[in-house]
Amino acid sequence: METTRHFVATVYVANDGATLLHEHRKLGLWLPPGGHVERDELPHEAALREVREETGLEVELHREHGDVRSPTVRSLPEPAHLLLEDIDVFEGKAAHQHVDLVYYGRADSRELSPQEGERTAEAWEWVSYEELEEARFDPDVRRLGHEAIDRLE
Repeated sequence: METTRHFVATVYVANDGATLLHEHRKLGLWLPPGGHVERDELPHEAALREVREETGLEVELHREHGDVRSPTVRSLPEPAHLLLEDIDVFEGKAAHQHVDLVYYGRADSRELSPQEGERTAEAWEWVSYEELEEARFDPDVRRLGHEAIDRLE
């Protein structure tokens, strides 16, 4: 069986000691904003677009590394993590995977205004550092949420 892989970008948005999560309809998991990287997009552009579409927030992506520049080269914002996620597994083999570029982003506001056709603002929850310990959050979401808050607050 051939494995189909898609590139996606995810942003753990932090504001005032909390990160923004929603319960994903299909997966039943609590996740941050994110989605597929379009053919004409760079990964960090997709990350910012997904946050804007899903939440209405404008965020500043966290950067730790300096720039490399020349007439033909420029650095892109580096993700905090690069993950391989199994989405559809059949008979122990992944048929569909996401190559997830995970960013951390700072929001200046908690006021949400998702675009038409997206989940409502009420579907999102600002989850505090302490609340991330709850059993409803997977260990990876817990760890990355904590890390985002630590780095951005």
